[in-house]
Amino acid sequence: MATTSDIRKGLCIKYSNDIYKIVEFLHVKPGKGPAFVRTKLKSVTTGKVIDNTFSAGHKIEDIRVETQKYQFLYNEGNQYHFMNTDDYNQISIDKNILDAPDLLKEGELVSISINTEDNMPLSADMPASVVLEITHTEPGVKGNTATNATKPATVETGATVNVPLFINEGDKIKVDTEKGNYIERIKE
Repeated sequence: MATTSDIRKGLCIKYSNDIYKIVEFLHVKPGKGPAFVRTKLKSVTTGKVIDNTFSAGHKIEDIRVETQKYQFLYNEGNQYHFMNTDDYNQISIDKNILDAPDLLKEGELVSISINTEDNMPLSADMPASVVLEITHTEPGVKGNTATNATKPATVETGATVNVPLFINEGDKIKVDTEKGNYIERIKE
């Protein structure tokens, strides 16, 4: 059993007859009254996100997980297939467990958390950023903007990312996987 002081991002807990992963949390100590922890929980079975508040010192049932590196191979509809880089075992994961499946390209390494009790995959953590190539974007016209104008661009995985006007087809860009935002252009 853990308490609210053990809460951290990525922790998997049992809550209301389901397994949830903590997506966000905030410890709050108001001037009046007891402290509490405000959390955003994502169900690993349905992908549904809920908000919950735990009072300070509340007991939570955490789940023992092992995290291993897996390489993304391919997807079939809503099933994404991964291979363990150590022993070459393959597993498939449902699309709603993944945080940003539209930014996942073949060969990408992800960290998959597996429940040690029943060997079921609970969550897949993507790297903080990925490098993707632009496959389609409209040409940017100079002089028709004041500041920070963006345009939609389609990347090699099929996702759409807003990029600055100077980005062209064939350019490689770094994308933040948490928010799906453009970070920078990669020069080769």
